[in-house]
Parts: sequence; structure tokens; C-alpha cells
Amino acid sequence: MRTASVTRNTLETQITVTLNLDGTGRSHFDTGVPFLDHMMDQIARHGLIDLDIVAKGDLHIDAHHTVEDIGITLGQAFAKAIGDKKGIRRYGHAYVPLDEALSRVVIDLSGRPGLVYNVEYTRASIGQFDVDLFSEFFHGFVNHSMVTLHIDNLRGVNSHHQAETIFKAFGRALRMACEVDERMGGATPSTKGTLTA
Repeated sequence: MRTASVTRNTLETQITVTLNLDGTGRSHFDTGVPFLDHMMDQIARHGLIDLDIVAKGDLHIDAHHTVEDIGITLGQAFAKAIGDKKGIRRYGHAYVPLDEALSRVVIDLSGRPGLVYNVEYTRASIGQFDVDLFSEFFHGFVNHSMVTLHIDNLRGVNSHHQAETIFKAFGRALRMACEVDERMGGATPSTKGTLTA
């Protein structure tokens, strides 16, 4: 089982992420940021990743540190759980619609961090959640999971739908990339023979 648990403690946040990449989509969240919990649930359910996140942050200021640091800690836990990456597919992609919205996410478990994020939300906030924080979450994730990630919202009018298609597609792309490919025979899917930087 590819599992990991990581705790990150700073003066701004205290976060623990526990995940199982070979799970069933079971999840539990206690972050103090309800809309982020909703998005994390999309990753778990569509990625078939068992995911527990407990966070205490300086929400009296705003949600920035909490959201960014959850992305960082999730990235660290993912890197630990995926291990040496031998025999995996490495690449994953997904298109996901929700009513009028459509997003595409493509991921490469390359060992090189990179984010291309093309999203123009139709509103600045979803309820009390500042949509700018999604970019901070994904930057935190890629920089600590060492993956290359392309996120494109292709269309959408409702910002909730835009966000949900992104996170569903992210979960599905992650699931595809992490899958073991029996034809690989346990080999590393790289002509370099390694998937580290």
C-alpha cells in the first residue's frame, strides 16, 4: 500500500495530511475552510485516494496560509507515498464537465515541479472563499510533490462549477498517473532511468 502521513508545523499553521494512493476515496477533513474541504473531497473521491486532512491555521487573518500550507503538506505526503515511481503510468489527464463548465488537467510525475494555471474565474469569491487561493494551493502542491501540472478551465459561467471541474479533473488525472502499468514490468517510465530532478 502506498501510504504516507506528514505533519507540518509553523507559526501560522499546524497541518497533518494522511493519504493512501490505493484507497477507495474515503475522506475526512477538518480545516476550518469549508469550501476547500469540498474541493479536497473531489480529489479523494475521483482519485480513489483515502485522504485525511486536519488543519489549524490563522483564519482570523484570512485563509491564505492555511490553503497554501495544505497544498504544501499534501504535496509532501504524495511524494512520500508514490515512492520510487517504478511501474507507474507517470502521465495522467482528464476532461471533466459540470453543466456549462469544462476543465482539463494534465499531470506528469516527472520529478520536476512546474505549474501552468490558466483559469479566469467569473467571480472573485465563492461564498467566503477567495478563488485566488486555488493557485496558491496548486503551487504549494507541485513544488513539494515534484510534479508538472497543467490546469485549464476551458469554459464556465458559474465559479463554483469552474472550481469543481478543476478539482475533479485533478483527482482523475492523479489517479491515472499513479496507476501501476503491468506492461512496465516494474521499470521506471523514463529514458533517463529516474524520475527525480
